[in-house]
Amino acid sequence: MTVAAAPMMDTDLPGLERLNRAKVRDIYALPEDRVLLVATDRASAFDVVLPTGVPRKGEVLTRLSAFWYERTAEVVPNAFIAVLDADNASDLGVDCGPEYYGRSMVMRRAEVLKVEAIVRGYITGTGWAEYQETGSVCGNPLPAGLLKSMQLLEPIFTPSTKPEPPEHDAPMTYEEVEALLGPERANAVKLRALAMYRYGAHHAAQRGILVADTKFEFGMVDGEVTLIDEVMTPDSSRFWPAAKYFPGKDQPSFDKQPLRDYLDNLDWNKQAPGPELPDEVVEAMSARYLEAYRLITDSELPS
Repeated sequence: MTVAAAPMMDTDLPGLERLNRAKVRDIYALPEDRVLLVATDRASAFDVVLPTGVPRKGEVLTRLSAFWYERTAEVVPNAFIAVLDADNASDLGVDCGPEYYGRSMVMRRAEVLKVEAIVRGYITGTGWAEYQETGSVCGNPLPAGLLKSMQLLEPIFTPSTKPEPPEHDAPMTYEEVEALLGPERANAVKLRALAMYRYGAHHAAQRGILVADTKFEFGMVDGEVTLIDEVMTPDSSRFWPAAKYFPGKDQPSFDKQPLRDYLDNLDWNKQAPGPELPDEVVEAMSARYLEAYRLITDSELPS
């Protein structure tokens, strides 16, 4: 039996400037106006990075993002160049050990647009809470009488702010996105997010997964609204097993919702520092991420 390597919780790449340490990714500057996104195995919930990592999580996030990027590049511009491996690391300007292979993406550098481009195909999570109060989500009016987790007639664009920590994101209307980005960029973000969701949701449904909702990030590259960061992963999406779907209740999940559920049952104020996770929660999360990758790509995660 293969023993999983210890989770990667931090990164150290001497000779490269670290531009940012986000909740999961560390970002380094590369030559030729490129960046290296290293997906660690850090787990986060409620905007808190937890002290326990999830083995192979970063590899799933990176390789699944690359899977989507490679299939949609002709439809939606993206900043993806390559997944780092032993064959291309030197040519791409990265001197690192093999622990970085498969979990790191080389991307074109972008001017990040300060909007979280969220698309919902099902009514759940914060969208469900807002719908119960107002009958709409981010200014999108919805029919009365929807059940929790019900599929919407059409996917809806429900953006949120992208604040600097420790601030939390907040829902935005499309008009607020237009005011922030300008009408042309706002329209491109909305249309491209919806196009990506429709493609991804259709593909995943054929493989037995319902994409309830997902979050995209966009930036400007050479004057073009461009998809950046991760794409339709278990961290940025709600993945539900289609065979177990039944509206009117919470759904079983391939994403990190079980982690949130576990933490919700603890006597924890959802402030840093977060609690250590028991082995059974870590193993269950790792298994869900690997299964989501296998189903969507029809292949096992490379060793």
